[in-house]
Amino acid sequence: MNTKENKPPKPPILVSSTSTPKIPQTTDGFKIPAAPASRPLQANNQVASSSNGEPASDVQKDNNKLWAISDFDLGRPLGKGKFGSVYLAREKKSHYVVALKVLFKSQILSSDIEHQVRREVEIQCRLRHPNILRMYGYFHDERRIYLILEYAKHGALYRLLKARGRFDERTAAIYVRDLTKALMYCHQMKVIHRDLKPENLLIGHNWELKIADFGWSVHSPSSRRMTICGTLDYLSPEMLDSKPHNYAVDLWSLGVLCYELLVGLPPFEAKDQHVTYKKIRHVIIKYPDYVSDLARDLIGKLLVIRPEERLPLAKVLKHPWIMQNAPDGTKPPIFDAEQK
Repeated sequence: MNTKENKPPKPPILVSSTSTPKIPQTTDGFKIPAAPASRPLQANNQVASSSNGEPASDVQKDNNKLWAISDFDLGRPLGKGKFGSVYLAREKKSHYVVALKVLFKSQILSSDIEHQVRREVEIQCRLRHPNILRMYGYFHDERRIYLILEYAKHGALYRLLKARGRFDERTAAIYVRDLTKALMYCHQMKVIHRDLKPENLLIGHNWELKIADFGWSVHSPSSRRMTICGTLDYLSPEMLDSKPHNYAVDLWSLGVLCYELLVGLPPFEAKDQHVTYKKIRHVIIKYPDYVSDLARDLIGKLLVIRPEERLPLAKVLKHPWIMQNAPDGTKPPIFDAEQK
């Protein structure tokens, strides 16, 4: 068993396999366990580890086996995007429940994002953090690429936020705390996310936050990038003006997200795109009366034009608003209510 290789091989996007299995009709054909299985999957000769660090050798003992769509029972669709869909799925042998992201090669090639998909897989496969959605592996056939992902039971943070309008300060602080911890880990691994927003954050079984989409992420040892990417409402001033950027773009997005969790809308949103540009460049923010002074202080220290002056992630965790509302170990009130 090969456990020495830490970096997964590049996904063989352009390589054709000998079979072209069809995706089954999606149904609610099986019952979801109350909690996820204790041991994750092993795929593409990469040995995944369980929460206690032991190899998941009981899931697939044949180390030379590659996954195929026939290894999975497919359930209901979880989401649909421009390049494919995500389905609930269960590995037949272990009954381990996952999310299966199905991408069409033709659409990837026609949109010229092959490098972006490669990068997403390469980055997410090697990240191991409780607040980052796990990618267990990938496989492909002639037409499709399949990404085997951790299943986040409660879906996108965006959907939860829209259903509630806005979060109370405790819930918002807990999610900001957990996202901060995940970003600290990413930056330690030399990864800049560059596209943080509620649509790219999922909520797990215990209502915990998980970063899910690494499509715009980059592994950047030099920490200086030029590419403009992400979503307008979350773009930092330096990205908006096509200036070199570094890890500080994630600090800016963290500030935008903190505001949106508390208010229900991003701070620079406007019907006119040019107005949004102006608000971002000049950091024009209006706070509703119900946003506390401590929350405003934290947001203000993240939404700073000069990247080097933004509050470092380590200090975000020690900010009074986080310390008061989200001490370590606290879970969102919705989790507490569910337990009762």
